[in-house]
Amino acid sequence: MAEKYSNPLLTVDIIVELADATIVLIERKNPPHGWALPGGFVDYGESIEHAAIREAEEEISLNVTLTEQFYTYSDPRRDPRHHTVSTVFIATTVGVPRAADDAKTVRTFRESNLPAPLAFDHAQILRDYFTLKKTGSRPKPEIGGKLS
Repeated sequence: MAEKYSNPLLTVDIIVELADATIVLIERKNPPHGWALPGGFVDYGESIEHAAIREAEEEISLNVTLTEQFYTYSDPRRDPRHHTVSTVFIATTVGVPRAADDAKTVRTFRESNLPAPLAFDHAQILRDYFTLKKTGSRPKPEIGGKLS
């Protein structure tokens, strides 16, 4: 009998910074609903960098420039649908974001007016991002949970 493998799915999320010191979030069209960073699944044969640029273009209709790889989040509970591992990038862009693809709505926010609810673990990602902006401190690796 062939053994069945169950591996985490690779995703990317992008913190898109605009010139007015706001970031871009999308309201998800599909479950799980809520507000989220632009992002999605990495296609087979695609680099994570290319996936981040592609997902940003698909969801907010803008070309982005990746400025840094921020952190990788891998808690098995971060996505209620299945175990995903997401590398988060920080990017810049110019222009006005427009909702497309999986995005029902797109808006810009500051730390002081973030919407609720935030999908997945994006509240934690944004806390970590704003901490980086204020203090220069990045998240520290933690030993996360394990699916049973």
